[in-house]
Amino acid sequence: MKETKVFEQGKSKWYQIRKNDLPTIASLRADGLDPEILAYAIDEDENAHVEYDAESGTLLLVFNVPKKDDTLYEASPIAFVVTKDAVYSFTTDYTDYINDFISGLLSNEPELSKLSLVFKTLYLCVHAYFPIIKDVNKKRAYLTTKLKSKATKHNLLELSDLGIGLVYIVTAIDQNDLLLNQLSKLGFYKDLTESEKERLEDAQIEADQVVAMARVADQILDEVAATYNNLLNNNLNETMRLLTIWSLLLTVPTIVTGFFGMNVLLPFKDSPFGWIFILLISLILSLGLLFTILRRIK
Repeated sequence: MKETKVFEQGKSKWYQIRKNDLPTIASLRADGLDPEILAYAIDEDENAHVEYDAESGTLLLVFNVPKKDDTLYEASPIAFVVTKDAVYSFTTDYTDYINDFISGLLSNEPELSKLSLVFKTLYLCVHAYFPIIKDVNKKRAYLTTKLKSKATKHNLLELSDLGIGLVYIVTAIDQNDLLLNQLSKLGFYKDLTESEKERLEDAQIEADQVVAMARVADQILDEVAATYNNLLNNNLNETMRLLTIWSLLLTVPTIVTGFFGMNVLLPFKDSPFGWIFILLISLILSLGLLFTILRRIK
């Protein structure tokens, strides 16, 4: 465990903790931090949620933040545990950039209260989603342009991967928005200062905006994917229709030649021009069949 900052005029401390630092987790448990809260804080599969223990005055916030990864659009949970005299941030290698947010805030405003620090950090975490959504929109526009020229398998797979990544981001953002709205319904909210309430409201407004932006991006991507899915289905239907017509037309000469190939007395059997008559019969029947099919299709 690393004590990184003392703030709020020496009243509070901030500790940054890696989720995989088991000796530090054990020492926190030995120091009296609730084991259940610690379990939530280090769980990498935990959904965004908030818990408040009125008896000990301990607040747990699990919040989804974008992973520090240029190749994937994914979110990962971080956790804040706020006690009477300290703030603990729990991060991983993919989310340790959040500690830079906290360090910067404390360098600029060392007088921040514990909850003001957490709420301003949540604001910055929410704001980190905007560049990701803009990047998704940019890639979607680029892929749409490529697909208009040629709908290749590679381009369609890229569009699919983009949609999957956006699903993860939208889910994480929705959970964060729900969490921020729940905070104002907890018992400790009435004890917040006006400054703390204002900073929480800023985070809520930012979360509402990023949710709206993400949903629009998701809807547009769904429409694009559905459009190209319909186009591919139509192309497949046209191909199957063409193959069906050809297969039907090719059956006519087979039937005609098979009929005249029977070992019985038939017209044109002894004529040197019989093969011409057979071709004409096949051609006339094929054209008649083609005309009938085209008329029914139209």
